[in-house]
Amino acid sequence: MFGTDELCSLRWDPVSEKVEVIDQTLLPHTLRWCHLDSLEAFCHAISTMQVRGAPLIGITAAFGLAHALSQDASDENLAGAAATLLATRPTAVNLRWALQEVSVAVRNLAPPERARAALDKARALREEDIANCERIGDNGLQLLRTLGSGDSLNIMTHCNAGWLAAIQWGTALAPIYKAHASGMPVHVWVSETRPRNQGTNLTAWELQRAGVPCTIVADNSCGQLMRQGRVDCVIVGSDRTAANGDVCNKVGTYLKALAAQANGIPFYVALPESTIDWDCPGGEQIPIEERDVAEVLSIAGLDAGGELREVNLAAAHSQALNPAFDVTPAALVKALVTEHGNFNASEEGLRKLRAAMNGA
Repeated sequence: MFGTDELCSLRWDPVSEKVEVIDQTLLPHTLRWCHLDSLEAFCHAISTMQVRGAPLIGITAAFGLAHALSQDASDENLAGAAATLLATRPTAVNLRWALQEVSVAVRNLAPPERARAALDKARALREEDIANCERIGDNGLQLLRTLGSGDSLNIMTHCNAGWLAAIQWGTALAPIYKAHASGMPVHVWVSETRPRNQGTNLTAWELQRAGVPCTIVADNSCGQLMRQGRVDCVIVGSDRTAANGDVCNKVGTYLKALAAQANGIPFYVALPESTIDWDCPGGEQIPIEERDVAEVLSIAGLDAGGELREVNLAAAHSQALNPAFDVTPAALVKALVTEHGNFNASEEGLRKLRAAMNGA
């Protein structure tokens, strides 16, 4: 199923030595790959959400820093390029993590050696992300199997945490892909995820391409579906996880976690270790990005003639607020699904995860 460029969000061409990414702002109507060939292009891709999702943001930034060093490998440019990339998205901790990984790999090298070492590190991080996400899928599949009753398992997700948000497999969608591939009957409730509609535009598109049955639903209908007994579990990704198990994810995640708790439905969060901010004691310390209010006040789509158009939803001069993320308290999370196994969302659970990471 995976392992080819068909289901891959970022490609590295060893011949041209260029990075190609899917422009996700054009999905689901147009699939277009674009070259990233300057520091400005990498920053633009991240800040405008041509690439998005915590793991993919980090890997894209790693390649962006490698490219910057291929132009100028001085200490000043290393620091400057890293700072420029870091400023593109404040919430997803994978961005900072990946830039640190590349910076540490090259910092003590002579400038002529830095560009190649940075590129090698970025390529290694890409391969590690693929392997980690597949392991997340395997570990999440164990949880899904405990819920199966012979009938189709109804799973709800929010935003997009599939291969479009990583390189391959994804995080929250990886267990679903594994379940589908194993023959387990699954169906996914895809919440639209206003205001950017990542569920409608990205998650449903992914699942449809993979042949996984799915249904798009309005965000406000999700609680009712849970109350009707039509949801067996909820699984989402994470842009940053605090050391106490609090989870920061796309805005609207918190409401789904509350509804899941009220209806006795397990709420899982799938994430790689790179998404954990060990220096952040709790969710209240996580910066919440606020995006352009135009995302709330307008919407884009195809008209009857097949032309892509943007239209206003609100009256002229309307005021709006557009927080991009919210924080789900650890107490609402049934388990953290990671490449190292499944752990309780708590300080103790995170300590056990760290021990597993260190091989203890």
